Amino acid sequence: MKKVTSALLVLLMLVSVVPLGAGAADGAQIKNVIFMIGDGMGTNHLEWAKAETGEKLAMDEMPVKGFRVTDSLTGLTDSAAGGTALACGLLAFNSNVGTMSVSLDGHAFVVLNYVNLCEASQKAGKKTGVVTSDSNTGATPAAFSAHAARRSYAETISAQQLECGLDLLWTRADGIITESTAVKAGWTYIDSLGELRDLPENSKSLAQFTGKMEYDDGDENGAPLSELTSLAIDQLDDDEDGFFLMVEGAHIDKYSHSNEKDGMVKSLIEFDKAVANAVDFAEKDGNTMVIVTADHETGGIVYDADAKEWKFTVGDHTPADVPLRVYGDSGMLKDGETIKNVAVARYVAKATGLEGIPSFSLNRNVLIDFFKALGDLIADKAGGLFN
Repeated sequence: MKKVTSALLVLLMLVSVVPLGAGAADGAQIKNVIFMIGDGMGTNHLEWAKAETGEKLAMDEMPVKGFRVTDSLTGLTDSAAGGTALACGLLAFNSNVGTMSVSLDGHAFVVLNYVNLCEASQKAGKKTGVVTSDSNTGATPAAFSAHAARRSYAETISAQQLECGLDLLWTRADGIITESTAVKAGWTYIDSLGELRDLPENSKSLAQFTGKMEYDDGDENGAPLSELTSLAIDQLDDDEDGFFLMVEGAHIDKYSHSNEKDGMVKSLIEFDKAVANAVDFAEKDGNTMVIVTADHETGGIVYDADAKEWKFTVGDHTPADVPLRVYGDSGMLKDGETIKNVAVARYVAKATGLEGIPSFSLNRNVLIDFFKALGDLIADKAGGLFN
């Protein structure tokens, strides 16, 4: 019951302090946004990758370099709450995807649907896309394209994504969306990089790959993230209102969870190549903001001075601040500054003139169901006192 009470108090707090429709800015300058998320990527991930490869990183050359905190409403974040903060500019409980959801007696209820940057961009007439090396139901892509009480509700997330209004959704195959269901929902379905290269402009495309996406190892079924980023920009950049593209390098996190150095480094270098491609476009375009950050740090990477080597210290997330890099705009943060996680989405909305970030819609039917379930639970607990 304490958890239920806490959830309701947080809900009341959000309702009282978040203005619906807040976030619009007058005289916006930025037309396009490329939002790049290295899942699990902490500052020391960058240092370890550079030490291993001897290479400079494109993200280190970006003009504004600072940091971002990562807490969720429950403290240490997971990717669902972390992605939601980046997508919507609002905090959430862990496991919630694009929502404020509460749990009761084994059931999860979506109380509030948060507006995400893709939805706000679509409302402004912009093209939108999501590209990730994860499956489409992964927590980060889901936060930009769906609203679910739990990150594990893959069927719910996939069903919403088919109707979410994106112009492109390119991911690893999730085993739920099929060519038949995608085509029926109005998508051009793609499962090979060759098809994607030949995709006509202005196609509404859903791509699912079975091979490697986190880096290029010659897999004929693969689709390296760096090339996908360039192809996605080519698909989106012909809209006079601009575009919003989210690109996630998911395997920096996955390899860090298992403390696999080689896979982590290769995935980070591939993600950085995608960053380089995005910045290259932004330099030529002159009206594009590129943001590079992470949802959280994974692996607790530190430098062992005695052994003179980098190493993982844990197999899970840590509360460490993560890198935040910006190209094409200098107003989000000062060089070296640390800002809140919700500030990124809110600034993107301000800089591009988007309405509705942060904001949410109240799901009244679910509230009714929730309080019915709460009443049943209280009655059950009370009845147990006399048994």
